[in-house]
Amino acid sequence: MVTPKTATDILARMSIVTVRDEKTTREVPIRKVELIIITGAISAFASLSIDTYLPALPSLERVFSTTSTQVQLTLASFFVAFAMGQAFYGPIIDRFGRKRPLCAALLLYATASAGCALAWSIGVLVMMRFVQALGACAGGVIARAIVRDCFDAHETARIFSLLILVTGLSPMLAPILGGYVFVSFGWRAIFWLLSLVGMIFFAGVSLRLPETFYVDDNATLRFREVLTGYGRLFVNPHYMGYALAGAFCVAGMFAYIAGSPFVFIELFHVRPNHFGWIFGMNAFGFVVASQFNARLVPRHGPAVLLKIANRVQTIAGLVLLAAALTGAGSMAGIMVPLFVYIACIGFILPNSTALAMAPFRANAGMASALLGTVQFTLGAVASTIIGLLHNQTPIPMSGLIAVCGVTSFGLYRKLIIDEQELR
Repeated sequence: MVTPKTATDILARMSIVTVRDEKTTREVPIRKVELIIITGAISAFASLSIDTYLPALPSLERVFSTTSTQVQLTLASFFVAFAMGQAFYGPIIDRFGRKRPLCAALLLYATASAGCALAWSIGVLVMMRFVQALGACAGGVIARAIVRDCFDAHETARIFSLLILVTGLSPMLAPILGGYVFVSFGWRAIFWLLSLVGMIFFAGVSLRLPETFYVDDNATLRFREVLTGYGRLFVNPHYMGYALAGAFCVAGMFAYIAGSPFVFIELFHVRPNHFGWIFGMNAFGFVVASQFNARLVPRHGPAVLLKIANRVQTIAGLVLLAAALTGAGSMAGIMVPLFVYIACIGFILPNSTALAMAPFRANAGMASALLGTVQFTLGAVASTIIGLLHNQTPIPMSGLIAVCGVTSFGLYRKLIIDEQELR
């Protein structure tokens, strides 16, 4: 007979993730809701660090008596460090565990954010933004590794979808928060706020997040062995197939982020304050799709959902390009397939990440780091291409999004489906 006390105990056990330490066979309890909140929050440091200070960018030209090109370097330096730093953290967290490197990275982030607030020249701000990114990039790498430590492939895909529910709020709320802080207290207050956030999460991780990875004392950080480890991932068709399927769809999202302000504000004459609603609507579609994915994964599995979403996204990208070339549907002809494309990322990203990392529990840190590096590098390249191809039409944005969708589909089919057929 199930008594109220027994039912309470069952619910308590269901809410806890148990990780076995392979060395001592200790059980380390982690409440699932805490795990999702903490890992989701540390994954959001990238968009939080970028989007929060965007409202202050124009004012930095006047503050430092500089050019817009110099101000844009504060973004470029962040992107470069964010892409490079992830590869650095991979072998570190496979050698020293997840918690200690994460705490060190959060302290670095908080310190660098304070340095940004104290910057006395644009050059110092660019440099401190570089250092800030080196702290921020650890969050996504370590969050993915922690989730892989705790769950199998099916459950991992579901947890990654739930993380998007947390991280998806950042690009919607960060610009609004940054705008209010900037208007009320000035641009330096934005970075003081980011420093405070870093310290809060340092305290939260220190107090609430136990170590989830068994550290192998025999593991080394020799440069040659690190390169060999990354090399094995690069030549693994299973890993690279799923990694590139996710990375190219993310590159398409970066093309959208870089190109959509011009397309909607300048070309279709959408007011800047109304553009935020369009941006938020697409972000909402991405978040909602990820939650549908979380519900469907236990029934259908991540591979099936990834395959379907990959095809739908490719079709949406091609429809988007056709609308841009012909002008069919005017703004609605752009908005509808664009919404579908972005929403599909809510299915593709968590499933491709889970499936890519599934076979690599022992070196999940390196697998997670390479995923992030490839995604962010391709995203930065896509943003750059949008700027180079700018021609007063929606074709550059739509064309690059379509190319990313087709490439994602082609690489997935070539590397994954061909591999499965050979088995």
